Amino acid sequence: MHLDWQIKPYSELTTNEFHDIIALRLEVFVVEQDCAYLDLDGKDKKAYHLICRDGKGDIVSTARILPPGVSYDQCAIGRVVIDKDLRGQGVGHDLMKKCIDYALIEFGNSPILISAQKHLEKYYGHHKFISTGKEYLEDGIPHVEMMLDPSKS
Repeated sequence: MHLDWQIKPYSELTTNEFHDIIALRLEVFVVEQDCAYLDLDGKDKKAYHLICRDGKGDIVSTARILPPGVSYDQCAIGRVVIDKDLRGQGVGHDLMKKCIDYALIEFGNSPILISAQKHLEKYYGHHKFISTGKEYLEDGIPHVEMMLDPSKS
């Protein structure tokens, strides 16, 4: 399957792109995971958005890359989501590699933080994220704070 990847700041997203990003996030986080939460937290406006489209042009995966100072002192990757029909095909690993590469280019060789759902700790570990030891419930789902420190990779 051919996938098309782009990274855009919020200001360059079209109305339709932002709509489709939010629709995919709501489909996975709210409907599939049965978790009511406020997705529109104001941080999208400050983020770079990774968008993955399938051959039909539909957004099938997305994530946001937050500059330092938005969520943490470090830059952060969040709202990582993949359409359920594409999971298990390596799309998530491609997505994380693209997010990490972009963050390192855009913000320098500095640490990247994520707030990972606990059951995905091994997935993020594959990308050299290490638990900071901080575990917590976020919207009723167990999470763990993880950091990638490129100076130690």
